[in-house]
Amino acid sequence: MKAIVQRVTAAKVTVGEELISSIGRGLCVLVGITQTDTEKDVEYLSRKLLSLRLFEDTSSKRWQKSVQDEKLEILCVSQFTLYHRLKGNKPDFHLAMQGEQAQQLYQKFLKRLGQMYDDTKIKDGKFGAYMQVHIQNDGPVTIELESPIVEPKAKSKNLESTAVDNQTQQTVTSENGEKL
Repeated sequence: MKAIVQRVTAAKVTVGEELISSIGRGLCVLVGITQTDTEKDVEYLSRKLLSLRLFEDTSSKRWQKSVQDEKLEILCVSQFTLYHRLKGNKPDFHLAMQGEQAQQLYQKFLKRLGQMYDDTKIKDGKFGAYMQVHIQNDGPVTIELESPIVEPKAKSKNLESTAVDNQTQQTVTSENGEKL
């Protein structure tokens, strides 16, 4: 999972002329979900987002307080385009999780944020809709968060085989004293 986190003085989401959600001071978070994401990614990103220190303390010392410390709101917006690859000049989104599965994981993310913090302070856009996101970036401050990428096990075994083959070749080379 990937999040583009923006510290804002205000943010809102509209679909056409309809206001979907709005917040005052807090965070606007664009959330991308990739095909390999699981509930572990939801847990990681939720924890990181809530503990991220982007606000100043009462003595104006920067980077001391989190959104949770300050009891501020969070506006989350699903954005599959965060997981893109460029093919020439055209974006390709095949790495993004598709449709219903992505929506379910996104809803789990919103629910987890609410459980860990305060569900009345968690707002979101309209999943899958063509939205307009209006932000008043504060600072501006924009941070990217991404859950750790786990390599598939098949690739790990291939890397181990290659390492063993290289080690064997080096051993043969050293015993014979010749380069192969």
